[in-house]
Amino acid sequence: MAGSNLEDAFRQIRAGKMVVMISDDSEFGEGDLVMAAEKITPAHVNFMVIHGRGVVSVALPEKRMRELGIPLVPSSQGDDFAEQAGALVEAREGVTTGISANDRARTIQVLASDKSGPEDLVMPGHVLPLMALSGGVMMRIGRAEGAVDLARAAGMRPAAASCAILCEDGEAARMAELREFAASHDLPICLIRDLVSYRLKHEILVQRVGESPFALAGGELKAIVFRNVVDGREHLALVKGAVGNGRPALVRIHSECLTGDVFGSNRCDCGAQLAESIRRILAADAGVIIYLHQEGRGIGLGNKIRAYALQDQGLDTVEANLELGFKEDLRDYGIGAQILRDLGVGEVRLLTNNPHKIESLQRYGVTVAREPLEVPAHHGNIEYLKTKKEKLGHLFTQLKVVT
Repeated sequence: MAGSNLEDAFRQIRAGKMVVMISDDSEFGEGDLVMAAEKITPAHVNFMVIHGRGVVSVALPEKRMRELGIPLVPSSQGDDFAEQAGALVEAREGVTTGISANDRARTIQVLASDKSGPEDLVMPGHVLPLMALSGGVMMRIGRAEGAVDLARAAGMRPAAASCAILCEDGEAARMAELREFAASHDLPICLIRDLVSYRLKHEILVQRVGESPFALAGGELKAIVFRNVVDGREHLALVKGAVGNGRPALVRIHSECLTGDVFGSNRCDCGAQLAESIRRILAADAGVIIYLHQEGRGIGLGNKIRAYALQDQGLDTVEANLELGFKEDLRDYGIGAQILRDLGVGEVRLLTNNPHKIESLQRYGVTVAREPLEVPAHHGNIEYLKTKKEKLGHLFTQLKVVT
């Protein structure tokens, strides 16, 4: 049972049992024991304390935290997206000292009940509430968001009991130890990343907010703006021809690059790729350009400029992102998949050199065939392109400067 399988995890949660939820699939991923808070028993609390060794907590949506009158404890991290904890709480009735497994189970049951209110709790107590952002894992890849979304997706109330899994020396268990832990206790593993994919496949997270004819020098398109209902970001689709009803289409999914697309920066090939995509889609019978609001491979414009400064000191584009504390590529194409679904596109002939983009769309149920998209390299971006090929696996038939 130690593989990552959401259906196994959902069955386990519905049965009132635990799963091992892991923050990410790297070797440094940390994990928690998670179960539906409404199903908690003293035996579950005892298992968490003995085997998990971390703090027993309850993840609740931010709206529910407000309804229960649980104040947040100021975070020393100074980050709006840092994990936010509430004041320790206790059930007002049905407990003694509050520390026993029975007492903590009772408090967790009160927190999980939709009939509870502020009058049913006292503070301080012995159970730690963790606040999950309202958008869940679509807003933050956090333990509280993952736990709440897991319970909700399994059909339970959006409240989850959790406990960080520690090794015998008190250090956080990492991927290898977590897999061994899950196997030894016959528990399924749930990756938070898989919950993101699940929500993107099973929920509608985009809505149309406007559309209009859109004339370019080379032809006429239709512009449709989609809003992500979770984070409010707006994305643009430019549609050519009779798209929809499951028909195939030539597609370019292009992540915003202000520096390259608008100002023609020599550091990348983004502007040239976008121009070539527009040319080819205008020449096709049916096509779509999806322009996603995820600047700088997902790190944002400010961090992108900081990465440029590091590149001027000798780092390549991947090393600069890592130096800033980001992964090589934070982009996700789930919203692009949702836009394609809304447009009714069947098989996608995707203009790309990026295998990660193909794999991401396929993970969201999109049928994809690759159409190579190569533009001439020059002295300003040749090293950037070589790094994309060597470190990110981008597909190029040849890389040489065109003079």
